[in-house]
Amino acid sequence: MEYNLNDIIRMKKPHACQANRWQIIRMGADIKIKCLECSRIVMLQRAKFEKGLKKVIEPAVTPGDVTATEE
Repeated sequence: MEYNLNDIIRMKKPHACQANRWQIIRMGADIKIKCLECSRIVMLQRAKFEKGLKKVIEPAVTPGDVTATEE
């Protein structure tokens, strides 16, 4: 599964606050994600992150993206 910086993702297990929406805020050998409900930050090893990733809910919008509303 492909994921990028600032994507909103869903993990297999919910956070302790019962929210299941996370934002990827750092990528490298480790992945840092932020809970969008309580703003806690969790750092996971890349292999553990990829095993727990369920799906990308909202891909990050980059300034170069062209949307259908632009003319």
